[in-house]
Amino acid sequence: MKMNTLQQFGLTVFAALALTACGGSKEAAKPAEQTTTTASAKLTGEVNVYNWLEYIPEKYVSNFEKELGLKVNYGTYESDEDLNAKLITGNSGYDVVVPGAAYAEMHIKQGKYLKLDKSKLPNYKNLDPKLMAQIAKMDPNNEYLVPWAWGFTGVGINEAKVKKALGDMPMPTNPFDLVFNPAYSSKLKTCGIFMLDSPSEILPVVLQYLGKDPSSNNLADYTASLEMLKKVRSDVRQFGNSSVVNDIADGNLCVFLAWSGDVNMASLRASNPDIKMLLGKGNIAFYDTLAIPKEAKNIEQAYAWINFTLDPKNAASISNELGYATANQEALKQGLVDKDKAENKTLFVTYEELEKMPPRRLPSDQAAVRAMNDAFRVFKNGK
Repeated sequence: MKMNTLQQFGLTVFAALALTACGGSKEAAKPAEQTTTTASAKLTGEVNVYNWLEYIPEKYVSNFEKELGLKVNYGTYESDEDLNAKLITGNSGYDVVVPGAAYAEMHIKQGKYLKLDKSKLPNYKNLDPKLMAQIAKMDPNNEYLVPWAWGFTGVGINEAKVKKALGDMPMPTNPFDLVFNPAYSSKLKTCGIFMLDSPSEILPVVLQYLGKDPSSNNLADYTASLEMLKKVRSDVRQFGNSSVVNDIADGNLCVFLAWSGDVNMASLRASNPDIKMLLGKGNIAFYDTLAIPKEAKNIEQAYAWINFTLDPKNAASISNELGYATANQEALKQGLVDKDKAENKTLFVTYEELEKMPPRRLPSDQAAVRAMNDAFRVFKNGK
């Protein structure tokens, strides 16, 4: 994510459902099938895009401006909570936003987004139906959201540093013991433990670690989560977002409760195979998505931006440069994703592994949402 990606997590990702992407086959059959440039060649003006910090390929905006002839006003935020605060006002000023599907589910219910006109998205046919079926859990019938990138929230390590800090102590079977079990975290604090600075990222993995529903509406579950977190608070060195990539790459941290893409990006940046995500019980899948706010002023230009992202070569650049998975199956089929990325099972997680990961979702009860936020605030503040 998220931040950085995606910005996050809660991605999050799989019961391999047999649903197909909403409208996918119909779109492919329509005569409106055309290239990105043709679809928007006559447009003029600008598009206002709001995305996670450090979550876009280097030349993405300039390539869009050159190809479509539209100006892009590009803003960034650090968490879904930041985006939510902007949307609550009802006048965000943006034409395209990139919510995690967990928050987007709430925004859809609140009427914050326009229903998509897929006839304006000829490249929609390129999306993976199985991934669209997962997003449909938060966006029924895939009416409002288009995937930008996906991944999972979990534990990453600098293996050499972790093994040195643990000494004779073996690695745990469950990687989340490294951050939630004081027997491990007390040893690893010397080389640096990082956690995402977001209640909606941390509490779901805590709940799952405790054997509870990761989007629980039971207030007592958040009390139990806080009691567990208090035991490791003094061992956590740093809270943050996708800006942590450089710290991970530079070896300043050894254990990271983070987004899969950020850890993959740090490994790539440092050319260090010791930096890796761990697969195991407790990971939460997340899907960062594109949506058009209901008050958007430049709607046709917003569709042009979204359709551009669905071009296989542009979708592939998200995986190649950012270390997050694309939901664009054509990008993979055409070999546009670098081989080392396409074969990285912590980047493009297998469907079998994804079946073990619940998607990141918010509690449906607002009292539980407040309990989640309060538990994280108390934990982070150490009080």
